[in-house]
Amino acid sequence: MLNFGDYIVYVDESGDHGLTSINPDYPVFVLAFCLFEKRVYVEQIVPRIQALKFRYFGHDMVVFHEADIRRSRPPFDILLNPTVREPFLADLTGLVESAPFTLVASCIMKESFKQRHGADGNPYHVAMEFGLERIYLELQSRGQRGRRTHVVFEQRGLQEDRALELEFRRIMDRSRMAGMADTLELVLADKKVNSAGLQLADMVARPIGRRLLRPDQQNRAYETLESKFRRDGLGRIEGWGLKCYP
Repeated sequence: MLNFGDYIVYVDESGDHGLTSINPDYPVFVLAFCLFEKRVYVEQIVPRIQALKFRYFGHDMVVFHEADIRRSRPPFDILLNPTVREPFLADLTGLVESAPFTLVASCIMKESFKQRHGADGNPYHVAMEFGLERIYLELQSRGQRGRRTHVVFEQRGLQEDRALELEFRRIMDRSRMAGMADTLELVLADKKVNSAGLQLADMVARPIGRRLLRPDQQNRAYETLESKFRRDGLGRIEGWGLKCYP
């Protein structure tokens, strides 16, 4: 009998992890981990996303990408019409808000990171380790230690995927958290795959980055997500569901 866990994790990013040329308008890299209970994911979340696609596009082959939606790029050019854009964004926000999942985010402030580690440092690998550790601790608290839990990342290219797989194995090998390597398993998904979980993860990463960079700016998307962060017993997010480095 295969010892699969009750949960699955989908991961997506916001910003690039390069340090050679840092975008002054968005000098942060965010890696968002969304933890779903499989039963809830299958019975509630996937049908809601499919229904939203049928409602606005007439089919479910559309893949939700936050950048395409924000910029109204095809097939989201329907959002150039304000009578469509407003209800669509309201429905999408409502979907994310009502979706039951636990959020962990690793955020790298790139200028400070570069000063500390040099241009050859890898923000992606550091963010991945922070996120995996916190996801594992959350799974362990839910009685999932030793039960195989898949962590799904989107493919980024042959060399980057190989580097990611290697770093994932290194994190598992060097971790001092007993049971982590026996619990977490990496899955790399093609960018074209129509995964509800990856699409939701794509929706949450950028609002977190914007919040860190401009905390005083109104950010409805972040407000929608705030209640989903992993927290400690006192309700604190920092260090538990949100790890910023340095």
